[in-house]
Amino acid sequence: MLNRYLDARVSLMAARLLRAAELPVLAAGNEEARAAVRARAGLSQILAELEAGRYLEQSIIRSQLDDILILMRAAGEGRRFLEYWTLRFELSNLKAILRAKLSGTPIAVVRKELIDLGFLASLPLAELLQTEDVGELLRRLETTHYADIVRFARRAFEAQPRLFELDAALDRRFYHGLVELARQQEGAFGKPFRDLVEMLIDRINLVWLLRYRFLYQLPASQVYYLLVPSHYRIASGVLRELSVLNRFEEVLAALPQPYRGWLAGADSVYQVFTLLEGRAVRNAEAVLRSSAPGFARACAYLILREHDLKLVRAALKGHAIGLDAQTIRQAMGLEALQHMSLVEAA
Repeated sequence: MLNRYLDARVSLMAARLLRAAELPVLAAGNEEARAAVRARAGLSQILAELEAGRYLEQSIIRSQLDDILILMRAAGEGRRFLEYWTLRFELSNLKAILRAKLSGTPIAVVRKELIDLGFLASLPLAELLQTEDVGELLRRLETTHYADIVRFARRAFEAQPRLFELDAALDRRFYHGLVELARQQEGAFGKPFRDLVEMLIDRINLVWLLRYRFLYQLPASQVYYLLVPSHYRIASGVLRELSVLNRFEEVLAALPQPYRGWLAGADSVYQVFTLLEGRAVRNAEAVLRSSAPGFARACAYLILREHDLKLVRAALKGHAIGLDAQTIRQAMGLEALQHMSLVEAA
């Protein structure tokens, strides 16, 4: 019964996803047309929350959480995975507090930026805001269920007391936990679920590797240390070999297929990110349309909805600061999506 209910629920929610013809309207249409697109996609509430004083990022995440909570009720064995997935929003709150501690930002300012996670919240935010410094905050966190994630981050911070090391270590440990949880559930939810997680982790690892190595100029050993241990197509052994290469083009040429073909001609980290994001969207669309297990389809929907919200965020921000339609299209990544469609059609 749960599977049938989940399938039905996912199909209903999928009807709200943005359509290709609606994307140019968000970038270049008048406000009435843009509002109509948002209303059909069930996103009118975002604008209402902005008008009520909530920050855009908070409204976007609130919309994501609403979807996750609906799917969680019918997810069965997948509930644990969705619960863990929501931790990344709480990590955003933690990072905001850490940034404040390092920069001396007043507590009142930080509190306004924090995301209200409702009953999903588990961090003692009030206590963390009152801690004296980052060291005390991390020690306090080691008494919570974040202990494993934070212990890794604390060691990295003690070695290099900078925000980058702390952020990178938190992200790395979070996604490591996600990989381990997904591995336990691959048997129940099949290859479509595994493919979705593989695309996510491979994309994260490759973009991080390129960014850390060639933009931040970090040594190969540190780059590899900050990547997510993986058993997917770009596995840990492959990542180790890629980390020691000295040129951007060498890394792309050494990638396993299909990544090498997908990224042929890419000349920047941003291009790599955009192309892989487009592939992840295409993969999620295929899973959503398929007869895959309901939980795999639910995960595909969440990936696509998050992508939609990213496009809406870019459009809202662009119009708010008076950008022209072409610049907003670029910010939304519509040129890259159109190019990918043309390549696939050819």
